[in-house]
Amino acid sequence: MKIAVLSVQGAFIEHEKMLSLSGAQSFEIRQKKDLEQEFDGLILPGGESTVMGKLLKELDLFEILQNKIQEGLPVLGTCAGLILLAQKLSNDEHVYFGTLPVTVRRNAYGRQLGSFYAEGEVAKVGKIPMAFIRAPLVESVGAGTEVIARVDENIVGVKYRNQIGVSFHPEVTACTRLHEYFLEICRHSGGI
Repeated sequence: MKIAVLSVQGAFIEHEKMLSLSGAQSFEIRQKKDLEQEFDGLILPGGESTVMGKLLKELDLFEILQNKIQEGLPVLGTCAGLILLAQKLSNDEHVYFGTLPVTVRRNAYGRQLGSFYAEGEVAKVGKIPMAFIRAPLVESVGAGTEVIARVDENIVGVKYRNQIGVSFHPEVTACTRLHEYFLEICRHSGGI
């Protein structure tokens, strides 16, 4: 099992550690030639979505990754990664990959001082710790999108076909269960 981790900015090293603990290999996507190898899934980490979106286009990675996601490559987007996947942002005119039928509000919980930890139930995963850092939230979901996690009635996790998007940072906790669930999805999809 080999998972690509977008590594142009953000919390990519933490995801690589979680994948290693979960028994998967990972490699970093920093430039177009990194995409020449085969892989079973993709992680879009937390960080600064505006910067990531700009770098994806400047480095000529955007269209290739968008096509792979549309063709069925499993993807896990955490925090900024959720923003990159969303079809609509309610408080920003940008749309990035636009492959996940949800409307997301950026920085819904405020700035850095609004960061917090919670424990919440994730469908097919169980109760896990969740770190919210300048976190977005899902305001609405489109047809076929399953809500897999809520905190205080707010939607903080969704699944649509091959895509999982969460508002929180599972990679900064000691719990690998969400990554293990993602790896199961990758295993059953057979890659692309």
